[in-house]
Amino acid sequence: MTKHRIYTTSFASVYPLYVAKAERKGRTKAEVDEIIHWLTGYDADGLERILADKTDFETFFAEAPRPNPARASIKGLVCGVRVEEVEEPTMREIRYLDKLVDELARGKKMEKILRSA
Repeated sequence: MTKHRIYTTSFASVYPLYVAKAERKGRTKAEVDEIIHWLTGYDADGLERILADKTDFETFFAEAPRPNPARASIKGLVCGVRVEEVEEPTMREIRYLDKLVDELARGKKMEKILRSA
């Protein structure tokens, strides 16, 4: 199986794009960080380390301290692909994050994004 190029892309190179997408829609970097924390279990220091070390996506998700079991409830389309149907585990994790940031940018309330309401 061929690895997707995104796996070797540093999370630090994409993170500002997530933040910019949220901020263009009046949301905040703190909200993006809250989503990342909820999804992966990385705290502020862990996220800073990931960004500083230019950790790739595959390692970012593989070493996530506490992947949230509720992430399996994330459903819907990202780039025309149903998130729940993505079979490759790392790509599914990437799509989960993409979907949550999309929901944030669309103005959804945090408690709904974090599947707590």
